[in-house]
Amino acid sequence: MPYFDVASSAPLHPVARQALQASLDEGWADPARLYREGRRARLLLDAAREAAAEAVGCRPDELVFTPSGTRAVHLGISGALAARRRVGRHLVVSAVEHSSVLHSAGAYEGAEGGTVTEVPVDRAGAVSAAAFGAALREDTALACLQSANHEVGTEQPVSEVADACRAAGVPLLVDAAQSLAWGPVTGDWSLLTGSAHKWGGPAGVGLLTVRKGVRFAPRGPADERESGRSAGFENIPGIVAAAASLRAVRAEAADEAVRLRVLVDRIRARVPELVPDVEVVGDPVRRLPHLVTFSCLYVDGETLLHELDRAGFSVSSGSSCTSSTLTPSHVLRAMGVLSEGNVRVSLPLGTPEEDVDRFLEVLPGVVAEVRERLGAPVSPAATAGTASLVVDALGKRCPIPVIELAKVIGDVPVGGTVTVLSDDEAARLDIPAWCEMRGQEYVGEEGAERGVAYVVRRVV
Repeated sequence: MPYFDVASSAPLHPVARQALQASLDEGWADPARLYREGRRARLLLDAAREAAAEAVGCRPDELVFTPSGTRAVHLGISGALAARRRVGRHLVVSAVEHSSVLHSAGAYEGAEGGTVTEVPVDRAGAVSAAAFGAALREDTALACLQSANHEVGTEQPVSEVADACRAAGVPLLVDAAQSLAWGPVTGDWSLLTGSAHKWGGPAGVGLLTVRKGVRFAPRGPADERESGRSAGFENIPGIVAAAASLRAVRAEAADEAVRLRVLVDRIRARVPELVPDVEVVGDPVRRLPHLVTFSCLYVDGETLLHELDRAGFSVSSGSSCTSSTLTPSHVLRAMGVLSEGNVRVSLPLGTPEEDVDRFLEVLPGVVAEVRERLGAPVSPAATAGTASLVVDALGKRCPIPVIELAKVIGDVPVGGTVTVLSDDEAARLDIPAWCEMRGQEYVGEEGAERGVAYVVRRVV
């Protein structure tokens, strides 16, 4: 069964499995102790730190291991902000950061009284370095920018943003969880985080790098472990396996990046040809080599993922119709693209070409079946009647409001309007996205007795 969701978690790399087993036998003792077993454990920990630091592109004494990538983000942000409290209490992030960054920003803004500026992104999901630099202020204590987006794969201009931050005297924290497998992060960044399970290491190991000279004050109780920056007994077997797998995937990265980029380019080109009413999102060029995301009109995202799973494909989604959430992905919302029927494909190392070909064979039938089940229009209607219509979609979740809109847009003449009443949060994103895809004019939203009234003018 093809597993196409390494952006969430990569399968354990064979090298990581071997290193984990070996270090379970040798690395169980306390590395802070001076007896033989402790010294052996310390040697393993130091060697892993050196290997990880080489992969990151930093000094070994700048890098500490944490219990997870999320914990690394939380420690990095809180420590940098605490150390620069006298400078100010302003934090700058991009609108498409991982939830671990946004949760930290929310806590800082709420409980600690800080202020947060979210820098918007373009339709491809990238920030403008100029806009990011303009968001920096005299009281900015820290800026955060991911190296590449976890949902659509778009790479961010880290080097240019780092230059702007350096000129403003603001440290930049880079969340590099998605990109470390493919190479070090370039640019003059100050802090960097990563997560081992994203590159084929074991879950439960993260890393935090703080450059020498960067002011940093760990929050909460500290101990003598990991330079006082990450308290608790080190998970030496996990750390050794994480460092070994990072080195191993880096050795394969150059060749695999070329091969997987070809497969992803095939998906990007073929999906819109095979499936009507699809929007491929993310930057087509400045992107991770193994990841592609597309959204399908008139499709329930959760049903689509279940049907693909039944067909033998494990994929993920940023759709508002997945899991227990009823709100769209914050990444897709910030980009202003379609959220319904969203599919993220992220290929693991070694993915065979035939698996991608079979995915492309299966996908059109699965989407067509889901659309038929929902009563989606096969093609836009061609009649023209009353000058305006109102569609009551209150109480209906995506993609039903958009399906109802598509069914009646042809019932008004060119220049006429359709007003969709909806209380689904996803409609705020999906109706304008539908208009852009179908060449219709999105007039805007109006208040209603219940929900929101979304007004669309027929152009074609």
